[in-house]
Amino acid sequence: MRSDPRSRYRQTVLGAAATTFLLLLAGCAPAAPPPGSGADPDLGVYLEQELNWVGCKDTATSKADAELFANPALQCASVEVPLDYDKPEGKKAHIALTRLPAAGDAEGSLLLNPGGPGGSGTSFVASTLPQWQVSPVAERFDIVGFDPRGVGSSTPALDCYTDEKYDAGDATRFGAVHDITSTKEATELAERCADGSGGIANLVNAGSTNVVRDMDIMRQVLGDDQLTYLGYSYGSELGAMYAATYPEKVRAIVLDGAVSPDLTASEFRLSSFTGLQARFDDLAALCAESPDCVLGPDPAAANDRLHEIVQPLVETPAPTTGGRDLSVWDVYLGISGGLYSEAKWPNVISALTALQAGNAAEMLALRDAFYARTADGAYGHDFDTNIAVRCMDSPRPTPEEQTALARKIGEAAPMFDIDVFTAGTYHSECEAWPAPPTRDEPWLSDVEGIPETLVVSVTGDPATPHEGGIAMAKALGGSLLTVDGKQHGAYLLGDSKCVDDAVNKYLLDLVTPPTDTRCSL
Repeated sequence: MRSDPRSRYRQTVLGAAATTFLLLLAGCAPAAPPPGSGADPDLGVYLEQELNWVGCKDTATSKADAELFANPALQCASVEVPLDYDKPEGKKAHIALTRLPAAGDAEGSLLLNPGGPGGSGTSFVASTLPQWQVSPVAERFDIVGFDPRGVGSSTPALDCYTDEKYDAGDATRFGAVHDITSTKEATELAERCADGSGGIANLVNAGSTNVVRDMDIMRQVLGDDQLTYLGYSYGSELGAMYAATYPEKVRAIVLDGAVSPDLTASEFRLSSFTGLQARFDDLAALCAESPDCVLGPDPAAANDRLHEIVQPLVETPAPTTGGRDLSVWDVYLGISGGLYSEAKWPNVISALTALQAGNAAEMLALRDAFYARTADGAYGHDFDTNIAVRCMDSPRPTPEEQTALARKIGEAAPMFDIDVFTAGTYHSECEAWPAPPTRDEPWLSDVEGIPETLVVSVTGDPATPHEGGIAMAKALGGSLLTVDGKQHGAYLLGDSKCVDDAVNKYLLDLVTPPTDTRCSL
């Protein structure tokens, strides 16, 4: 149970950004957008449904969330959507919603996505409830988080591996790329995911194109003529795709930690690792200020020093007192998650120092924070859904392309350049996926006629580099709020009154910051 809601949310975005960085690493726009009106005649039964808002105590999927969801200020409901939009009369999916009703007269809903793919919007609202309760936005808007297809309390669930498999290190792993080294392994992954998800249809309808159509049904069912939306990280993709698909249905869209719309999936992955390396370099410089720095006195040699520390774990994971082992894959996930916020860098240095001394517990805790793993062993970030969404979103690289990407990442981010991550022959984890992707590259195009949007971009963002925020604002013809800092995500996360005030003013009154406005964290 995390006592600090801001810290917990960082795990939701940073993990869904650390997921974002290692898996979010993809993107595209709807290959076949719905009609411009946003009102598909076959969807009448879905658009006319009424929500039954009740208490949330029975909707949590972990003990930690159950405690948060028991708060009587929260209400929960479920929205029916077609599993397959080509067969709206067929099987239904159910999208879980959690809302904090407006403190005053509600003028509409603010729909939220915290990132991923795989981040839970319902958990996000519950964990950041104290912040929303003092927000001027929540005075006039219902704050509504949703669990996209396959995530959290939404159904059907998408499962490739159990939490126990993740604990044991028996799930597919990722460093520079996923550790899929053959067509056989890719086929086994696809089959495992289809079997665990209740069939191929559930698995292949999870892509972002369908999530965007779900969002439009949510907008209508919530009673909003136009969408007011806040999306972090991967959530920026959903917001931009919605704007491109339903421009006349947009009231206000805030994209924080925006994914670059003009990069291919592989290019974006490479840019994210480049950003992560830059933050590790900063961490190494901070560490070197101490005479006993575990990474040594010379920041330029920190990559080699890190390799020395982790190399023994390549063959022999380190045991912990809790009975779980720490692998080299776990170490890099822990470090990556810790680099998402400058405030957590001392935790990374401390964990590396303890690991060097033979104590793996601190690094395992960082690894667990990356996954949003709770004390009862539940994983708050849905990495299986993450894989499913990305396999339906992005064109699939050939083994030659995937192998070349691993090498390029090793060059751009030498902290990752150890043989187990970059020296093999790699296949895409999506190589044997049972349906082709539903988006193209580039993933955002033909954006016309949308109202003013707001992109919030941190200059030292390790997962979605600032250049991507600039590109997103340009692509949408919207406003850019530049934030000086070294963190992934800023609004509500950075203790910045400048950022929060600017975003609040836009959400409430549709007034964007003056050109060239800068804030800091």
